[in-house]
Amino acid sequence: MFMNRRRARGFTLIEAIVFIVVVSTGLAGIMLVVDTVVKASADPLVRKQSMSIAESLLEEILLRDYARSGEGQVAPTARAGFDTVGDYAGYSTRAGIEDRAGAPVTGLDRYNISPPVSVVPTGELTGVAALKVTVHVTGPVGTVSLSGYRGSY
Repeated sequence: MFMNRRRARGFTLIEAIVFIVVVSTGLAGIMLVVDTVVKASADPLVRKQSMSIAESLLEEILLRDYARSGEGQVAPTARAGFDTVGDYAGYSTRAGIEDRAGAPVTGLDRYNISPPVSVVPTGELTGVAALKVTVHVTGPVGTVSLSGYRGSY
């Protein structure tokens, strides 16, 4: 059988360059998608961390007494002395999350409780005086807000 020598030699330089350009463009597109997915994959973890911080503080607040029983007591200025829900009104942090004693929690320096915690009387809920407590935690991907109610019972 007779073969054309020109066809049996392989491919040209132009064909090789076109192949490289097409493959490079495809790989660049795939890498762009992978990069976007990898960057977004940490967001749920960071958002969950913000939610956990907010839940922790909200639980701490809601477990406190509704109000002071004695007259003439002064509200404490440090979180360690907070013993009623109202003591937390206006509480915020500027340089990371702190434990109840005021010591910074390692690894949570990019999170803040801001704007301040709000404690608002809501009137009566089913015949019981109540306070609405709202906690805002600001982290690297935004702010998470949680609210809860503390009844006077």
